[in-house]
Amino acid sequence: MRGGAPGRGRWRRRGSALAAAGMLLLLAACAPSGGADGAGDAEPSAPAVGSSARSIALPPAGALPDYQLGGAYEPMEEVGIVARDRSAPPAEGRYSICYVNGFQTQPGELQDWPAELLLQRDGAPVFDPDWPDEALLDHSTPERREAIAAIVAPWIAGCAAAGYDAVEFDNLDSYTRSHGALALDGAVELARLLVAAAHDAGLAAGQKNAAEDAAALRERAGFDFAVTEECAAYEECGAYTAVYGDQVIDIEYRDELPLPFAELCRAPSAPRSMVLRDRQLTVPGDAAYVFEAC
Repeated sequence: MRGGAPGRGRWRRRGSALAAAGMLLLLAACAPSGGADGAGDAEPSAPAVGSSARSIALPPAGALPDYQLGGAYEPMEEVGIVARDRSAPPAEGRYSICYVNGFQTQPGELQDWPAELLLQRDGAPVFDPDWPDEALLDHSTPERREAIAAIVAPWIAGCAAAGYDAVEFDNLDSYTRSHGALALDGAVELARLLVAAAHDAGLAAGQKNAAEDAAALRERAGFDFAVTEECAAYEECGAYTAVYGDQVIDIEYRDELPLPFAELCRAPSAPRSMVLRDRQLTVPGDAAYVFEAC
């Protein structure tokens, strides 16, 4: 989430240990990359490349990540992967992931969306109960999915033009907050369109959270890697590594650690790319700032 919005996936968790979700997409022009057979140490195959001449690069396996959605700053020297909001420039000299809110509106951008693309109830948009400044996008029909993708695709192209290497799509699981108005299949189909746009722009596409649907998302939509929040704290990491191998980037948060971070790092299922951050994803110098590597 832009403008200092942090830890979205696990912050929005409501009771379930899994952030249900799963959905994705891709036009026929962009075939899914490798099948997800659930093999724990299987490496993801090379992603399909669309019309872009720019080659798709996967995140460097095992590199230390930094999650900077709350504000961009110069990463520590040992950091090899940096995720930032699409409104910020990529981190120079690091593998850079561009955050895109693909299934809900960004705060302050509600007026930029046609009313017919917002999920409606009783004549008013439906908002995420945990993020009341974000309205759910209505992906219930092919026409609406195409229209949503047409709005998001230029953001993806902008990430590529800015020099990002990859894009992560947040709120894949927004259908679970729609009170039955939206379904997984519609979310999958929209996601496929967004992944296709990423591949056509030369960007790798990252699945954001949605542990229990990881295999389906990779197989049906062609995601190349996963960005997870608190998979160690919620004992979900194996669900991602079984599908993406070393292409899993995990962010843990200081306020909900079940064990010391060092112990989580030593767990057999811990992803190789793992970092501890503060929930607000603040910048160095802020009293709440936390950054700790395994």
